[in-house]
Amino acid sequence: MANIANTEAGMYVNLTSTAAISAKPCYLLGFYVNSTTTGTAVFRDGGASGTVVSGTITPAIGFHRFPVTFLTSAHVTIANTLDATFFFVPSGTT
Repeated sequence: MANIANTEAGMYVNLTSTAAISAKPCYLLGFYVNSTTTGTAVFRDGGASGTVVSGTITPAIGFHRFPVTFLTSAHVTIANTLDATFFFVPSGTT
């Protein structure tokens, strides 16, 4: 695995509903909540039925550092109203 300890930039995807952040292995750097109304997020490795990486997160507006490696793919289940931009580095690109 690559060392991404000093990585401060990556690709991004903006999501407002449950979806894949990346269909391939990646390193999640964090996410920025643009707007929310009691929105929640649950991260999984391996798609919608994959391994749960986090509990239910109820984030506030702003940036949330969340450095984690997704070995298969990165997926987020979003409930209620949550508009967030996720920043990640595809595996093998550092």
